[in-house]
Amino acid sequence: MTRRVFISYQHADQMKARGLNLMTYNKNVNVDFTGRHLLDPVKSNDANYITRKIKEQITGSSATIVLIGKNTADSTWVDNEIQWSKEKGNGIIGIRIDPEATIPDGLTEHGAEILDWYKPDDVNQFDAAIERAIAATSRGRQMPMNTPSTCGR
Repeated sequence: MTRRVFISYQHADQMKARGLNLMTYNKNVNVDFTGRHLLDPVKSNDANYITRKIKEQITGSSATIVLIGKNTADSTWVDNEIQWSKEKGNGIIGIRIDPEATIPDGLTEHGAEILDWYKPDDVNQFDAAIERAIAATSRGRQMPMNTPSTCGR
């Protein structure tokens, strides 16, 4: 099932974010998502405007992938995107793109699954990890529409 996924990343990792988004076109990689992101930077210095644009992208998604590079743990914007994703009820996963990268506190506090970009077995888990992250949210645990209720009616 194709999912809408918000891609969170620190600006220095923009090309890796573009690469992740392009993986959906690679028939040799098992990923099926539509990326929602700001791969082209917002042309503004107004933090309120930038915040609105980011939240618009998160609003249209069901999961958030946080690319974890060398400086991601120090990014206030990534911290905010993790928090806004939690508030929205998104499933959240981390993908470490630098083997030495520090995991952002928001991901560890959330108990997010962390995969490694540079390990082929993990790359093959990207799609399944998105599904696991969504399943762990209240949205993923909701009762299906065809399930009978127990209210006795």
